[in-house]
Amino acid sequence: MEPFVYEALPVRVIFGSGTVAQLAAEAEHLGVCRVLVLSTPGRGEVKAHEIAALLGERSAGVHAGAVMHTPVAVTERVVQIVRERAVDAVVSFGGGSTTGLGKAIALRTDLPQIVLPTTYAGSEMTPILGETKDGAKTTQRNLKVLPEVVIYDVDLTLGLPAAISGTSGMNAVAHAVEALYAVDRNPVISLLAEEGIGALARTLPRISEAPHDHAARSDALYGAWLCGTCLGAVSMALHHKLCHVLGGAFDLPHAETHTVILPHATAYNASAAPEAMARVARALDSPDPPQALYELAGRLGAKPSLRELGMPQDGIERAVEQTMANPYPNPRPLDVFAIRELIIRAWEGEPPHSG
Repeated sequence: MEPFVYEALPVRVIFGSGTVAQLAAEAEHLGVCRVLVLSTPGRGEVKAHEIAALLGERSAGVHAGAVMHTPVAVTERVVQIVRERAVDAVVSFGGGSTTGLGKAIALRTDLPQIVLPTTYAGSEMTPILGETKDGAKTTQRNLKVLPEVVIYDVDLTLGLPAAISGTSGMNAVAHAVEALYAVDRNPVISLLAEEGIGALARTLPRISEAPHDHAARSDALYGAWLCGTCLGAVSMALHHKLCHVLGGAFDLPHAETHTVILPHATAYNASAAPEAMARVARALDSPDPPQALYELAGRLGAKPSLRELGMPQDGIERAVEQTMANPYPNPRPLDVFAIRELIIRAWEGEPPHSG
């Protein structure tokens, strides 16, 4: 056994069906009195008002202004609302965009957070915050942004459309794949990663065919929790660097971008991370993990190319330059020619190429 360091993060996790009913009790446990519920606009806002009602006299209302990639300008406006309403805690109801807004508020105010995830993003289990400003996305690790409580309620995921479920789940798988070859990986996280990948790989096709399959939804949310835990415990590598660059530079949809990039980043690192690939192969029940990930995304109906997500062809060189600048630790050194080929293949929607 190689030497390793493992540090458990202090997050209270409640998992099950109907667990949203415990929200008020969790707020009481935190000792907070003025709780602001965060959500995205539209359908999420309607449900967010129901969530706020569960808090009773502790509710400080709803702010339905969360958007992708956590723009700094949006956060600064909400921080002003927090101060005006004397808010002493936030509830983030939704996916990664809402969780990101809650984290950004916590970074600036140190307020406690309760997260009610409705997707498989996994960011609720991490001390990681990515924010965008002036077309660039910066990421940091800071325990101030780690939520205090995460309430996983399977029932809240039943209305997630099948297509969004698929890309959200692939996003979660990406966290676990990278955890297996992270520079600071450890045997505990590797076990969770393999289990998480397997749970999602088995259940996402079932959800695609039957979105209201409660058992499949439960297993997928379990897998997403494991994958999010992996993301929170170890470092990120090439895959996440690419996705942060593409999201920040071109405002591409977060989960869909992860879905396109994952097979290609996995192929890039395959030869340099054989033990990680062996675990991914077992989890996917395939001898060719990059191809299996590409085919899984196809089965889920995900768009295969960055072009279809809205990235302009003349942005390829910009993406290459930003990826090569301040790279994350990665098992295979970054080669500008290979990175360019990777991004071109992802832009075109071609299958991954190991080499």
